[in-house]
Amino acid sequence: MTSSTFLDSKLLLAMPNLQDPRFDRSVIYVCSHDESGAMGLVINQSFENLSFEGLLEQLEIDTAMKSPEISVHIGGPVEPGRGFILHSADYVQDSTLVVSETLALTATVDILRAMAEGHGPLHSLLALGYAGWGPGQLEQEIVANSWLTADADEEIIFYTEPEQKWPRAMAMLGINISMLSLEAGHA
Repeated sequence: MTSSTFLDSKLLLAMPNLQDPRFDRSVIYVCSHDESGAMGLVINQSFENLSFEGLLEQLEIDTAMKSPEISVHIGGPVEPGRGFILHSADYVQDSTLVVSETLALTATVDILRAMAEGHGPLHSLLALGYAGWGPGQLEQEIVANSWLTADADEEIIFYTEPEQKWPRAMAMLGINISMLSLEAGHA
């Protein structure tokens, strides 16, 4: 792939024939993609029994203020104990990866503390773990019809309920999900 065909800052939408149940109906924001592989965050799977406040307690981050209501997402199966914040680019630290003009990724405790104290990024999505692909693996999965790609949409990323992200992203592409088949077509 040439640098113009890498999928940085795109959404991956799982197709019904994707064989890995961990990614069933997943929407993944691609944070990094180059010849060495790809890394992204699943943005539509939330932990049911883990809150932002609970995570702060586990990390022994003490804040004087009441913590904001922030969902904790299952970012993917790789390094599930590692946290990542996908956020608006209005907040940048030395360790922040600026993915696009409007979105960035930070994976430090400092951003969690800033968010808890009310002076973190304007928009954010907290995920534990990530999805990763080796060299050429994501490209092979796309050719095998496991994923569709779409432009990143901040409304879907930050403001849509997790269970509505996949159908809304599919609709954004003009796809009626009731018409999707489990079978891949071949000419």
